[in-house]
Amino acid sequence: MLHSQPLKIYKFGGASVKDAGAISNLGRIVRTHGADGHLLIVVSAMGKTTNALEEIFQLAYTGQEYTALLKQLTEFHRSVAHELLPGNNHDVDNPTTEPSLEQLLEQLGDRLATLSTGDFNKQYDQVVSFGELLATRIVASALGAQWLDCRPLLRTDHAWREGRLDWPTTERNLTAAVPALLAHGPVVTQGFLGGTASGHTTTLGREGSDYTAAIFAYCLGAESVTIWKDVAGLLNADPKIFDDTVRYPEISYQETIEMAYYGASVIHPKTIKPLAVRQIPLYVKSFVDPTAEGTKIHDCRHGLLVPAFIRKVNQCLISFESKDLTFISEENLEVIFGALAQVRLKINLMQNSAISFSVCTDFSTYRLEKLLAALRGQFTIHYNTDLELYTIKNYDTASIQRLTKDRELLLEQRTRQTFQFVCR
Repeated sequence: MLHSQPLKIYKFGGASVKDAGAISNLGRIVRTHGADGHLLIVVSAMGKTTNALEEIFQLAYTGQEYTALLKQLTEFHRSVAHELLPGNNHDVDNPTTEPSLEQLLEQLGDRLATLSTGDFNKQYDQVVSFGELLATRIVASALGAQWLDCRPLLRTDHAWREGRLDWPTTERNLTAAVPALLAHGPVVTQGFLGGTASGHTTTLGREGSDYTAAIFAYCLGAESVTIWKDVAGLLNADPKIFDDTVRYPEISYQETIEMAYYGASVIHPKTIKPLAVRQIPLYVKSFVDPTAEGTKIHDCRHGLLVPAFIRKVNQCLISFESKDLTFISEENLEVIFGALAQVRLKINLMQNSAISFSVCTDFSTYRLEKLLAALRGQFTIHYNTDLELYTIKNYDTASIQRLTKDRELLLEQRTRQTFQFVCR
């Protein structure tokens, strides 16, 4: 532990900072539940800001009109800041809070106006990262807290849109910079972002703010991490899809990692490992009902859990067949895996037969086209899009029947504890 007082890390996602009312609620949670010890707050972009910035960036990159959408985004952030701090310049009088909200908005406009036809993914990171910068600027002002730019501290490589962390450098940076700030009160910083040694912004992958919280916790020896969500805790299914969900009061690191890997939306897949290594508990709690118990994720043993239902949409099923009808060999698989890695298509499910090999991935037109161009000379390739992938963890007969009834299954697979299928 690097602190004379215990350090708690709170992470608030986009839904919990979607407007002025939500940010005011965040402030009540911090005052009521975060008063003991040091507190570091990791914040995502507000509401659907990341989606909006992606659309604006795409228009700007392709030379289309984007200024109307940019003005709408700009005025939204200004109006939220004004509602929270009427008559204020929206900046706390503290040197750590620079740049101001207006300066950030000006930087965003300048960045968009000077886009080139160069590296798409690199420029994406430089633009879309403003969602977190703007949100934290407003939240820090509303709380009277210190604003910390995480980009010089969280060192990554140049893997744009999915930066890989340099853990030793990041830990040195954080332990040198953050404890002194925490001694003066709560600190607000960005999720999702990192930076290269050359000073360029990187992002850690969509929904990567959970991972950011875990990085800070690991490097600073935090007592705990709490992720504040719009659900009652870690549930066995998405309540937007299933109306009879069950909350897990506690669950092990191992079980949570598996659920996140298969696509459970509550926890980012990379979040658990750094916490498990240093035995830091992760709490999932509701910002709608902060006094509710939530879920504790830690090193624990429990009996058989109720089945968990995980659904991934926008899936693509790709099948590779050797053109000369020879068996799918290790050499064939090496080529296929290499091409998938090169175009950054993550395998969600795979299965092979004598002369074919099939994978289910998230669908991306751009990446699929690159894959086809790389492998069509060697394989006959068939694919289906607009599919769904369902995973049932800790399945039983009833849970399988419930999900597969009246569905057309294109591929199915089961292990001792997991049943998966791809369907239309």
